[in-house]
Amino acid sequence: MFHLLWYIIVGLIAGYIAKSVMHMHLSLTWTIVLGIIGSIIGGAVTHLFYPPSAGGRFHPGGIIVSILGAILVLYLWYKFGARAHVQLPRG
Repeated sequence: MFHLLWYIIVGLIAGYIAKSVMHMHLSLTWTIVLGIIGSIIGGAVTHLFYPPSAGGRFHPGGIIVSILGAILVLYLWYKFGARAHVQLPRG
C-alpha cells in the first residue's frame, strides 16, 4: 500500500515539474499519470545503465530521471498530436 502512495507522490512531483517546464496545463489526474509514466520510463532507462545493487532498489537520482522521463512523455504526447487533455496557454 505504501508503494502505491509513493508512486502517486513521485508522479505528482515529476508531472508537475514536467508540465511547468513544457508550459502546458493538465488536470491533477493527468499530471499524476504523466509523472508515473515518466517514472517508469526513467527507471527502466536508469536500470539499463546502472543496475541496482543487491540491497537497494532506488537510485540517488531517481526523481531527476523521473522528471526527465515525464518531460519526454509530455513532449512526445504533444509532438504526435495526442492533445485531448492538454491546453496550451494563449498569448
